[in-house]
Amino acid sequence: MAAGYLEILRARHAARLLAGTLVGRLPNATAAIAIVLFVRAQGGTYSLAGALAAVYGLANAVGQPSLGRLVDVYGQPRVQLPAALVSALAMAGFAFAGVDPPPVAYAAVAAAGLFTPPLEGGLRALWPAVLRREDQVHTAYAMDAVAQEVMFTVGPLLVTVCVSVWSAQAALLVLNGLGVLGALWVVASPPSRAWRSDPREAHWLGALRSPGLLALLGAFLFVGVALGSITVASVPYADDHGGDAVYGWLMAALGLGALAGGVVYGARQWAGAPERRLRGLVAALAVCYLPLTLTPGAVAMVALTALSGVFLAPALACAFVIVDRHAPRGTVTEAFSWLVTTFTVGASVGTGLAGPVVEAGGAVWGFAVPGAAGAVSLVVLLATGRVMAGPAGSGVVAASSENDPNRAAEPRFSSGDRA
Repeated sequence: MAAGYLEILRARHAARLLAGTLVGRLPNATAAIAIVLFVRAQGGTYSLAGALAAVYGLANAVGQPSLGRLVDVYGQPRVQLPAALVSALAMAGFAFAGVDPPPVAYAAVAAAGLFTPPLEGGLRALWPAVLRREDQVHTAYAMDAVAQEVMFTVGPLLVTVCVSVWSAQAALLVLNGLGVLGALWVVASPPSRAWRSDPREAHWLGALRSPGLLALLGAFLFVGVALGSITVASVPYADDHGGDAVYGWLMAALGLGALAGGVVYGARQWAGAPERRLRGLVAALAVCYLPLTLTPGAVAMVALTALSGVFLAPALACAFVIVDRHAPRGTVTEAFSWLVTTFTVGASVGTGLAGPVVEAGGAVWGFAVPGAAGAVSLVVLLATGRVMAGPAGSGVVAASSENDPNRAAEPRFSSGDRA
């Protein structure tokens, strides 16, 4: 199992790109908890903290595909690094200005979220240029999904360490400074500087003109709903079974389950169409959500929560392959960024939906939401199976391309897989 991942990491520039992307994404991964802790340190209310975190998330959802489209047109260094600098400066302004007056705080966090660089989509666009075999790229997608789980586990710990050692203000400044360094480490690499998107057709819909991609995004909106609802439903359960410590164990188990599933999934090569495989993975994901409604004792619940996460990272890794297949030519970064945005919006919807459900029916009904959302995601994939099985990467290149004047082609493995 380790041999496949080591082969990826030994490839020239691969470890640097993965590590730089993870460090560069720390501000995004830790923004919600860092904002909440800072607002509370400033004497603000939880309502204000939640509203500021929500504004950051909404602005981030808008900015990712927009910046991704600019990356496809102008290249990575000319977009990623300036965006990282603007985002960090905006968050620094928030850290120094505080929460009073509120309009300034809202504007600062909105700017920070809007200009968060699309490093995640950019890395996935780079893998085919760094790894010359298709099977290696698929393994890299799985490793990428696993690395996300590690980042979302380690990131909050870094925030709490910074707050404990220094202050909540220092946590904002340090993490966003690290984010700029991570982005710089990526865009200064030869693959990032040399990468050019395929020539693209100028179209206002960009990557969203692909029916297969739209079907995938529709399905993963509900996967995000499932994940977001678990984080809310776990709160009343933890209150009745041991408090904050139990909640922490539940969230850690969810991440560890996804981590284990991603590691195993990426350790082997999979035959057959990824679209068919994704339907099986999402079906397994939905089934594994159902036992959560049993709400047993804390130890058993931690085990069930870990089980519910096992198929998350494999489903994401498979989705990355499908995005690469269905993105119109010249829109690969934008397409990957849309997946990030859709998943984030779904998680936000899930947290908002689970709140009233929990208040009405308690934790049991709250845990019914992820099972229902997983089932809807599977229905979307089944209903759009013919669309997703259609011709992939069929975007037409305009006679006068809006980018890549040298007509440099993105490395791909077959004409059907061009992004």
